[in-house]
Amino acid sequence: MPVTGPDVRTAQGAVRGRLEDGLTVFRGIPFAQPPVGALRFQAPRPAEPWDGTRDALEFGAPPPQPQGRVVSAPPGAGDPDSWLTINVWSPDLTAGGLPVLVWIYGGAYVAGASSGRAYDGTALARRGVVVVSFNYRLGMEGFAQLTGAPANRGLLDQVAALRWVQDNVAGFGGDPGQVTVFGESAGAGSVASLLAMPPAAGLFQRAIVQSLPGTFFSAELAADLAAVAARSIGLPPAAAALSDIDPNELVAAGQAALASFGQNVDRWGAVAHTLTPFSPVVDGEVLPAAPWAALAKGQARDIELIIGHNRDECRLFTASSGLPPAAMQAALAAFSPPPDGVAAYRQAYPEASTARLYELAYSDWLFRMPALQLADAHANAGGSTRLYELTYPAPGADGALGACHGLDVPLVFGTETADFGQMLFGDAVPESALALGEQLRADWTAFAAGQLTGWPAYEPAGRPTRIYDDPISTGPYPEETSRRLWTGHQFGVLGLT
Repeated sequence: MPVTGPDVRTAQGAVRGRLEDGLTVFRGIPFAQPPVGALRFQAPRPAEPWDGTRDALEFGAPPPQPQGRVVSAPPGAGDPDSWLTINVWSPDLTAGGLPVLVWIYGGAYVAGASSGRAYDGTALARRGVVVVSFNYRLGMEGFAQLTGAPANRGLLDQVAALRWVQDNVAGFGGDPGQVTVFGESAGAGSVASLLAMPPAAGLFQRAIVQSLPGTFFSAELAADLAAVAARSIGLPPAAAALSDIDPNELVAAGQAALASFGQNVDRWGAVAHTLTPFSPVVDGEVLPAAPWAALAKGQARDIELIIGHNRDECRLFTASSGLPPAAMQAALAAFSPPPDGVAAYRQAYPEASTARLYELAYSDWLFRMPALQLADAHANAGGSTRLYELTYPAPGADGALGACHGLDVPLVFGTETADFGQMLFGDAVPESALALGEQLRADWTAFAAGQLTGWPAYEPAGRPTRIYDDPISTGPYPEETSRRLWTGHQFGVLGLT
């Protein structure tokens, strides 16, 4: 039975956690003031101090978001306006100097929360690291381009959480000089953004990027999308106009922008074939440049990097999309690189159906090639880089999803039987999947401790890649056919078309 654990003093005040299976766990600690009232749509401010000892026993409320997404957040306890809370799993509060893994969840920048069962830090913390997770603002609250508000408020929340780690993690047994930030999907896009953001410099020493989405918006595109969202509730895209609107109404406005994608393909391009109207905005201030450009110039050269993707990324989206043939053909064209586009894919994969080509091009455009190019940029600039691909197929759903998007998350966290993991692995998780998860956790925690061995550094000439399958191996980059199609394309900032 969990019992109340010892107190830890943070910069804002003392918190009391809970002993759980040999770990001390703290949940729902405020790292910033609630982003409401005068702070709505503004940069986060440090949490107010408190007197006495605050119970940190329950997750904070999730940020407002649509329901029905695979990673939509479960209900949370605590102040429904708080949102910006942080959680810690510690194997030893008195150890001092333990490596720290800081998780950033995904969810297309519109959904997710650190309270998701898939993100339980127990299995990782048992390997001798301090695990931290936190919430950040999503959708209109966190990423809409609004006049009178800083861009990328969700990213600024992440910087604030990392500053909290620097100020406080020593009290939980962690080493603030040995912090690894890791994330998947939108969390991976967030990690890549942090690598390029000057305010995040010095807040972490290593990074793990799992399935980087290549969607980074220009300020013009982001403003256009925000205008459509705000117009759906009869208001301009301005912080002052939206500051009194119920957060759930803004969630609905974001969904209205998503619903309008089909009518705006000519204006928004390939973005209109995706599942989100929000992404990090290259605004020139909060995020000065897209990650590929920043890393190619040597920014984050001193940050050690693991980056990779899953083999069948977008099968998670395409397997049940039900797109009619004309829409599938249009999306395939949008996701194919110029100048030869669809014809080049058909020539490269002559046996593939249109549906299979759509999945391949979607996976390449959104996840696989952005990850590869970021690895190239970091390695060419002199950074320590390692590349992986997850090819182990999910046994659940009759095996139809393959090595799909998100499969790495339950493997890394050891949550194969929780929520999304249960869908992917079924009721009886194969021993091979459990062993693969153990190895991923061993690699991630060894990397966090600066002790990763047996994985050659990535270099763009040979492209050595760790292939997570049964068995695990190292070899040339497996997606060479797609790589050649994208040789002349450089990922960067998506703008209005």
